[in-house]
Amino acid sequence: MMNTAETLPYLSSAVLDRLAISTPNVVDEIERQIVGQRRGEVWCAPKAVVLPGDDRYIMATLGVASTPPVLATKSLVVNPRNAGRGLPTLNSLITLLDAETGLPLALVDGNWVTEKRTAALSAVAARRMARGDASSLAFIGCGVQARGHLETFADLFPLREIRAFGRGTANRDALCQMAQSRGLEAIPCDTARAAIEGADMVVTTVTLVPKPAPFLDANWLKPGSFTVMTDQALPWLRETMPRFDRIIVDDLEQERNMAKPMVDPGLVAGDLTGLVCGDFAGREGPGETTAFVFRGLAVGDLAVAGLVYMRAQGAGVVGA
Repeated sequence: MMNTAETLPYLSSAVLDRLAISTPNVVDEIERQIVGQRRGEVWCAPKAVVLPGDDRYIMATLGVASTPPVLATKSLVVNPRNAGRGLPTLNSLITLLDAETGLPLALVDGNWVTEKRTAALSAVAARRMARGDASSLAFIGCGVQARGHLETFADLFPLREIRAFGRGTANRDALCQMAQSRGLEAIPCDTARAAIEGADMVVTTVTLVPKPAPFLDANWLKPGSFTVMTDQALPWLRETMPRFDRIIVDDLEQERNMAKPMVDPGLVAGDLTGLVCGDFAGREGPGETTAFVFRGLAVGDLAVAGLVYMRAQGAGVVGA
């Protein structure tokens, strides 16, 4: 079906929520498209970033899939001044085109996709790098990304408790309430160390704008724990990173194109594609302390946007 500007469907967060796509479905689809990249059936460009120098972070991703044949571009603006306007700090939009003809298919709420794909990328790594019996999860940063990770990890692991530490008590209390609504014990913490010590898994989603001063020490981590750093490891003290037995990043090629690597390349065992394709083990023993550090991958946005579009078609939300 050919869409014109007048008929282009917009898949809002409300529409996407109604599709009720399960966490395993999202994680499986991202894994499938990661394998597709290795096979030469999926193509993604390194993310483009613009920093105007006024605390805005402006970014774009581009990905193309063979199945379904879609091209996804995401445009995103992070602006801390939005809080004063009563707006989310991060706002984004995904444009979907037919990968064969280039004709427009749909616009998709980028905030919804960003939240789902970030947590699902973490879950792809966690499936292989975390212990299967992990029951406690610590959050450093309690905003939208933390809520997305809580939802995803609670679906995939036998969680019993969360610990939460963040700058503002409102987000922290909301995250704790969300955990309690899922039957989990929720412990609000006054220090980052209290949250991290003894936790089976740790998720750090510290806001990157303005750039955070490092305050997290990897030596606080429990042996055998798994840590996700969606914040490029910026809040972590670099000198403590050798504490990890195994660190992977999202994309080695993307890292080579960046002015400053997230982690000392000498500490990095590989990337998410290598992990999913079995080039190396995510964990070789119960006592290994592992970490996944990432900027975000275009293949994640592509996979989730393509999945929701196909589901929306199947549900009759958009025309076939």
